Amino acid sequence: MTNIRLSIYIILMVHLMGCTEQQKKLPIEVWETAANGNNLKKITEFPAAEGSIDINIFPDKEFQTIIGFGGSFTESSAYLLNQLSKKNRDSILKAYFGETGNRYTLTRTHINSCDFSLGHYAYVSGEVDTSLSTFSINEDKDDLIPMIRDAMRISAQPFKIIASPWTAPPWMKDNNDWRGGKLLPQYYDTWALYFSKYLDAYRNEGIDIWGVTVENEPLGNNNNWESMHYTPQEMVDFTNNHLGPLLEKNHADVKILAYDQNRGEELEEWARVIYKDQHSSRYFDGFAVHWYASTYAIFGESLRFTHDLAPDKLLIQTEACVDSEVPRWRDDQWYWSKEATDWGWDWAPEEEKDLHPKYVPVYRYARDIIGCLNNQVQGWIDWNMVLDKHGGPNWFENWCVAPVIVDPLADEVYFTPLYYVLGHFSRFIRPGAVRIGFDIQDDNLLMTAAKNPDGSVAIILLNMLEEPRNFNLVLNKQSYKMGIHARAIQTLVFPANNFKK
Repeated sequence: MTNIRLSIYIILMVHLMGCTEQQKKLPIEVWETAANGNNLKKITEFPAAEGSIDINIFPDKEFQTIIGFGGSFTESSAYLLNQLSKKNRDSILKAYFGETGNRYTLTRTHINSCDFSLGHYAYVSGEVDTSLSTFSINEDKDDLIPMIRDAMRISAQPFKIIASPWTAPPWMKDNNDWRGGKLLPQYYDTWALYFSKYLDAYRNEGIDIWGVTVENEPLGNNNNWESMHYTPQEMVDFTNNHLGPLLEKNHADVKILAYDQNRGEELEEWARVIYKDQHSSRYFDGFAVHWYASTYAIFGESLRFTHDLAPDKLLIQTEACVDSEVPRWRDDQWYWSKEATDWGWDWAPEEEKDLHPKYVPVYRYARDIIGCLNNQVQGWIDWNMVLDKHGGPNWFENWCVAPVIVDPLADEVYFTPLYYVLGHFSRFIRPGAVRIGFDIQDDNLLMTAAKNPDGSVAIILLNMLEEPRNFNLVLNKQSYKMGIHARAIQTLVFPANNFKK
């Protein structure tokens, strides 16, 4: 071995030994998910890398309060759970809601059917019924309600549920169809009453709904599956004159969220109308947004714009998934691959193709949640919790990816890397946490940080490069030399009583 090689070898060994020794002394826990096979693994040794990045954390610089993280209760997911053995069904619910799992605290479900239902359904008959005398949630009692109840039983901390309609019953609409069309003005009061009866019915089942969105994707979905269209002003008129006053009377504790579609210029357009003045916004508690306008873009400007118009109101990401893609079964590396991309690669309009390059799902999830948090979003909700090997069931065959994939015929379960990525946030940034300030001198390492109600600090890092990174983290005047593997996400947790203030 030449002298130069020997010197390099000695330097690397000293560095590695130093990192290991340093980690033994660190008042910190480090959890990592990486392309190397780590899945929310607690690590005590760091990789060696050239150079070092300075990261400063400022716990006293506070931003928005975090509500929570989670996924959605859909009829498809609930149906699949009921096809599994009790052991596997319980294992999935515990993995999402249990104390040793992802500890979800913010969820969503659908009012009436959606594309991730077994077919079209509403809670009233197919005939005109303005008094809603036929209203019944029996359709939800076989699968959806048992799933929610069992999750409630398993969860140590109550979780919040946001409920969203994809459409009113066809007879209330100008096209008499499940897809597209608008709510007829003569049924505005009936549709508002529908919301109130839904909230009553679920409460009678022991399930309190925390909030509703007025409409899922009011700009539509090209009439592919259940939808109903609103303009911003129509949503203001319906909410201010019908839905808002009725819920204020019967369900004053239930939040009302506007919009519920993609970020970007359209979000800003809606925010200008909804938040025009105190009258237009009086019944709205905030905005709900989705991520489908781009495979990678955060649209932080539109999020900040919406927040700044009404800083005291909510801003919640209510839906996200790798869309129009059949999931791979027990192939972790596929989820770290650009080939596992979304609908836009094939079907986005030509003028929007640049927003939909092939993109790694793991990066998409981690990058989006970090970007949302850093732009004033208070909660982040994934779409289906469970799908099958085909990415369904979905009556429209709009196959999608979920963090947990199951084979009900074989009674087998696959936790994809996306499940672990979500856990980096939901397990360690708890409801009531406050996002805090940081400074990092490297655009290639993405991060966010939050201070929990118990005083602990959680820091999430994303390294999308093909090589590991070293960093020097400074918190409360204490310095810590650490590192992150190539193609990895890390959560660093400083317990409240384990670092100097």
